[in-house]
Amino acid sequence: MSKVSFLLAGIGIGAVAGLLFAPRSGEKTRALIGKKTEEGRDYIAGKTREFRQQAEDYFDKGRKIVDAGRTFADKVAAI
Repeated sequence: MSKVSFLLAGIGIGAVAGLLFAPRSGEKTRALIGKKTEEGRDYIAGKTREFRQQAEDYFDKGRKIVDAGRTFADKVAAI
């Protein structure tokens, strides 16, 4: 498992334990669960966007390297 997976699992376990032992009414607990769920969803969406951007950046860098290699090969072949 990756570090992010362990982090997310720990956050989830901690949130559930906190909810189980917290002295709140059912309505307040449900509101808190909804809030934490939304925060988790936003966190995951943000990380997904971040990872996607990194992948696109790496892909673009790789494409530039391949293009530079082709240009170099064409120049060498022309000699």
